[in-house]
Amino acid sequence: MVQDTRQLNREAVLTALFAARPASRKVIAERSGISPATVTRAVEQLLAEGVVEETSEIISESRGRRAVELDIVADRRLAMGVDFGATNTRILVVDLLGRPIARRSVPTPAHEDGQLLAEWLADEARATAGDVWERIAFVCLGMPGAVGRQRTVSNAPNLPQVESPGFLDAVEEAFGRPMGFDNDANYALLGELHYGAATDSPNAAMLTIGYGLGAGLAIDGHILQGERGLIGEFGQLPIGPLGARLEHMVTGSGIMRRAAEAGVALSEPAALFAPDAPPALLGLRAQFDQALTIVLAAVTVASDPQTIVLGGGIATSLAPALDRYRIALEQSLRVSPAIVTARLGSYSGAVGAAVAALHQVYAALGVHPDVIVRLPGGDTIAEGLPV
Repeated sequence: MVQDTRQLNREAVLTALFAARPASRKVIAERSGISPATVTRAVEQLLAEGVVEETSEIISESRGRRAVELDIVADRRLAMGVDFGATNTRILVVDLLGRPIARRSVPTPAHEDGQLLAEWLADEARATAGDVWERIAFVCLGMPGAVGRQRTVSNAPNLPQVESPGFLDAVEEAFGRPMGFDNDANYALLGELHYGAATDSPNAAMLTIGYGLGAGLAIDGHILQGERGLIGEFGQLPIGPLGARLEHMVTGSGIMRRAAEAGVALSEPAALFAPDAPPALLGLRAQFDQALTIVLAAVTVASDPQTIVLGGGIATSLAPALDRYRIALEQSLRVSPAIVTARLGSYSGAVGAAVAALHQVYAALGVHPDVIVRLPGGDTIAEGLPV
């Protein structure tokens, strides 16, 4: 019982410090509601563990007394987020305050089998972390496809190897670290909720439109997740001729395939959205716009978001048309959320995965979940990230 009380006091003190860092013992006592003597004992324990440190800054609390502020030892434990895509894989290492330590983007060898991909991911993660690898306490991996709670993966046509039974277990074994897994769009939304375009929208949605189509939905700041990870898999809806899936109508690979079927020359998907696109492309663009409006409407009626964030390679080409899509939604639904492009650019997924990993590290430290809804690092996690 004594040990339980000490642990509860330690967690309360650490939670208060995370919420108001840096802070004196007096401030921690006021925020936690614990007596100063108890706070002092808990602080001594945290100092001994190396989780907390006394800073050099001296503050005056009252006449005749001076106290040292306390802060988190931010680099004692680190977290890693990995955005594993069919084209590129992005890796981000952050400290306990959400500050980037290392980042890297590398082409994905999508032709390799599942086991080699698992080993490749681990090798790239170690190369990115370098000397700080041993301090990484948790890794979260975002990936294409639906990720179920039982570590199953489905609907990943661009990387079908990952659907093999045991793939995620093989990845965790190769990393040698505790890991979390989720759909890349869910992590991208988590990143935009904390540090990107949806920071003021607890009810938000994310659409990633690139080689594939992904979607993440959030209510009150929490990502919606189902048993089999199928929430937000709007790309699987059969809406086109002969039951063609919605994903085939709006993704880069789908655009190129439909252009070839129509006998229209198209150098790359982005050419479809060029202001001076030739008349031969107008029909294909109209089909794309109609399909994307259907996706946006499905997202809106599914979760009633305040904001829909568009990410992925195709999204960057859509910025001039965002008002047009919003007006189309208003005409069909009478309301429309704000439609914006991702503020974190190509790193939305890696940032969100890093946030999810930090949540796990915080929980292991005993920090109350209410504190980790918003990390203490401000916007630092997004500083210097390429967009």
